[in-house]
Amino acid sequence: MKSMPRFAPFAPFTTVTAICALAATLLVAACSAVAPASPKGFDLQAHRGGRALAPENTLAAFDHAMDMGVTTLELDIGLTADGVVVISHDTVLNPDHTRDASGGFLRAKGPAIRTLTLAELQRYDVGRIDPATSYGRQFARQQARDGERIPTLAALFDRVRARGATQVRFNIETKLDPALPGETASPEIMVRALLAEIDKSGMADRVTVQSFDWRTLALVGQWAPQLQRAYLTSSRTLKDPRWTAGLRLEDFGSAPQLVRAAAGPTRRPVIWSPAFNDLTAAQVREAQTLGLPVLPWTVNQRADMARLMDWKVDGIITDDPVLLRELMRERGMALPAGR
Repeated sequence: MKSMPRFAPFAPFTTVTAICALAATLLVAACSAVAPASPKGFDLQAHRGGRALAPENTLAAFDHAMDMGVTTLELDIGLTADGVVVISHDTVLNPDHTRDASGGFLRAKGPAIRTLTLAELQRYDVGRIDPATSYGRQFARQQARDGERIPTLAALFDRVRARGATQVRFNIETKLDPALPGETASPEIMVRALLAEIDKSGMADRVTVQSFDWRTLALVGQWAPQLQRAYLTSSRTLKDPRWTAGLRLEDFGSAPQLVRAAAGPTRRPVIWSPAFNDLTAAQVREAQTLGLPVLPWTVNQRADMARLMDWKVDGIITDDPVLLRELMRERGMALPAGR
């Protein structure tokens, strides 16, 4: 594997887990004194490239998002059988938006991406959704782009560079499920491959790594502490220590305190990204007092966006960046430049 001079040497994950578990309680107290976060501006994140408008996690979607103007491209990654970092939310091929070489939608879940080489993966078309599915009905405005393939992360970096989109950031989610370890690469293997790709791109200062599986964030914190991290949470994952790298919510009293403890000492503020329906105004204030910017997901209704903006969240992850831009414009907020 390509050497990574910008990142710290790798260490066994068991060491990371032990350190986090032993130091967590002390870290909460120590980190409570961190100054409140002071973001440069409101972060408009296009979820999966803005899947309400274009096929999710495709180069077409990311181009469309950059054309309209967003702060951050939010995306998900996995690894192929030959170790290539590709952009996909699903760990297996999703029949709702995947067609085979004959042009027909898959009739059931396809093989795990981890079992396919990149060449095999490229035989599938992900440029439109099946309108007969609940997914298709949910995003009926999505414009099909036949011929789109699951892209590599390197291809996205190249596309952004070719466009000269120097201000666009990347929020990259590692897709793992600790309850289904056989469907993906291990946290160590996935993080190593991701860090190598980020290092090769030269865009580390524009990347945030996010995950529900906090094991990967612990590894990023050790191996590449200069990278920003975002701790994703849902009501389900907060109750299961398999997702939170062994830490238990009841030991810390609140989700912001748990995130702060899991992050440990950091070079830059880590982000808390909760499910927006789980969030309260009091939690936003608590998190920001702890130095945690708050970026809820995935917010698609105008009333929900407005409520969260009234609470002073630091950004919003949305499938519909056009709607969020409209609301930002109405409020006199600075808009990220488009093409």
